[in-house]
Amino acid sequence: MFLHRQELQYKATPDKPDAVYARKLQEVLGGQYGEISVAMQYMFQGWNMHMPGKYRDLVFGIASEEIGHVEMLAVMIAQLLEKAPIGVTHDALQADPTVAAIIGGTDVQHAIVAGAGARPVDSMGNPWQGSFITCSGNLMADFHANANAEMQGRVQAARLFHMTDDSGVRDLLRFLIARDTMHQNQWLAAIEQLKEDGVELLPVPSNFPQSEEHTEVSYQYQNFSDGTQASEGRWASGPSIDGKGEFTYHDGPTTTAPMPGPTHPDSRLYGTTELPNTLEKVAGKVQDVLKRE
Repeated sequence: MFLHRQELQYKATPDKPDAVYARKLQEVLGGQYGEISVAMQYMFQGWNMHMPGKYRDLVFGIASEEIGHVEMLAVMIAQLLEKAPIGVTHDALQADPTVAAIIGGTDVQHAIVAGAGARPVDSMGNPWQGSFITCSGNLMADFHANANAEMQGRVQAARLFHMTDDSGVRDLLRFLIARDTMHQNQWLAAIEQLKEDGVELLPVPSNFPQSEEHTEVSYQYQNFSDGTQASEGRWASGPSIDGKGEFTYHDGPTTTAPMPGPTHPDSRLYGTTELPNTLEKVAGKVQDVLKRE
C-alpha cells in the first residue's frame, strides 16, 4: 500500500527559472542512474526478495525514500521551467542573450509535451527504461549493483552542482549528495552483513559449487593488453578477495582452442554459404515438403 503526503523530504525551490538547467537536471531524474531507476530497482528487489527480515525491510525503506527523491526533482524541474518562453522571435533573440541560450540548450518537449513540467527522460530526452534496473534475486549481486547505482548517481549530482550558481538548486543537490553518501555506505555495510550472516559470500552465486568450474583459471589475471603495469596490482598476486584462491599473473591467455568451422543454418533462412545457390534452393523445397519446422 502506498500513501502520499503532500510535503517534501527537503525543500526544492530554485532562486529563479532556468530552462537550460532543467534539462541538465533531467539526468538525475530519468537517466540510467537517476532517481527513477534506483526507486524502481529497490522496489522490484523488495517485491522479489525470497526471505523476510532486515534485508527486505532495508530495501523497502530505501525504495520508498527514493520515490520521494523523484518527487523533489520533478518539483524542482517544474519550477525551473515556470517562466520558460513558449515562443521566440528574431527580435527576442537579439534583445535577450538569455533567450538565445535557452533555444540552444532547452528540451523543447518540456514545453510541447509536458506543458513546462518534468518528464521521465534523461538530459537528452531519451525515455526512462525498465531495462536500467537490476533485480536478480541474489542479494550479494543486487547489493553490489545498488552500491554502483548510488556511486554513479552521486558522481552525476556532484557534476551538476558545479553547473549552476543557483543557491536553491545547490541546496537541494547538497541534500541529495549527502543521502547518496549514506546510501553508498548503507549498501556496502549490507554486503558485509551478508558475509557475516553467512547468507551470501563471494564469488556470486556462492552456492554454485566451484568444483564445477575450471578452477585452474579461476584466479588468473590474464593480460590481453600491451600495457606493462597490470602485474603490479593487488589482483595479480596474493590471496584472492574471496579467500578461496591465490591470484597469479599471466601475460596473455593460458588456454587456446581451434576455431570451429562455419555454421550451416536452415536454408530457408537465406544466409549466404559456400554451397551453390541452386543447391540451397533445392534444400529449402525439400525441407518444406518434409514439413520440417
